[in-house]
Amino acid sequence: MTSERTTTVPTVSTAGLTLRYGRTAALDDVSVRLYEGVTGLLGPNGAGKTTLLRVLATAVPADRGAFTVLGNDPGTAAGRLDVRRSLGYLPQTPGFHPDFTPFEFVDYVAILKEMTDRGARHRAVSGVLHSVDLSDVRSKRIKKLSGGMRQRVALAAALIGDPGFLVLDEPTVGLDPEQRMRFRELIAQAGEGRTVLLSTHQTEDVAMLCHRVIVMAHGRVRFEGTPAELTARAAGRVWSSAERDPGARAGWRTGAGTFRNVGDPPKDADLLEPTLEDGYLLTLDGVNAEVAA
Repeated sequence: MTSERTTTVPTVSTAGLTLRYGRTAALDDVSVRLYEGVTGLLGPNGAGKTTLLRVLATAVPADRGAFTVLGNDPGTAAGRLDVRRSLGYLPQTPGFHPDFTPFEFVDYVAILKEMTDRGARHRAVSGVLHSVDLSDVRSKRIKKLSGGMRQRVALAAALIGDPGFLVLDEPTVGLDPEQRMRFRELIAQAGEGRTVLLSTHQTEDVAMLCHRVIVMAHGRVRFEGTPAELTARAAGRVWSSAERDPGARAGWRTGAGTFRNVGDPPKDADLLEPTLEDGYLLTLDGVNAEVAA
């Protein structure tokens, strides 16, 4: 599936996006391509992930560079409007009016998306609330909903109007394991027939959901490829030992009582199968060594 996607024309592409805040390069010559399906965006705090999402959502302009979304160029007023019409955006901290109900809030967003036919709009609102399993609480005040339900309200608002490009910034943060599992299911469904960019700190979410993954650090793209390719970066570099290996880049005691080490293994080490998280950690370790040098 992944190889087929990479041979098609990208639905979203950026070229040399650069944005500085004073001396800090939030984005430093970022060029990426997104395809239909779910792409995970990984990186530590301050990597530039949220800034990239805000630029793609046309919330802030870049200093330099260009991008297109579904063939639309936001460099012109008309193109920017077309991008916004094709966009669904779930920010890291969604803003709700606490006395709105889910139906009222999503209906309000639908009006902002120029859905003027009241009957058709209300049917669409009911449809997206049903798709995120909120029909039973559609008339309950948002301030009385759980955190997981509020996230689903935000996702419903992002999905209204059937956008071709869905931008999700840390949608599973703060959710319990059951809520995260349900949200993964919703994101996977959202990625069928549209392009989804999912920013997250959860490597497990990327491993389970994403067709492609981008790793950012210090405002730059450090990896772009498939989850399998990121995992392969740790092949032969993960091993088990009775004690934490002092030469490991990272090491921790597992539930079995042994230590899982990541880095450059000693001779005759008991090698383990790498995970996507291992490949991610080693990618960041290489970046940090480069910056320190």
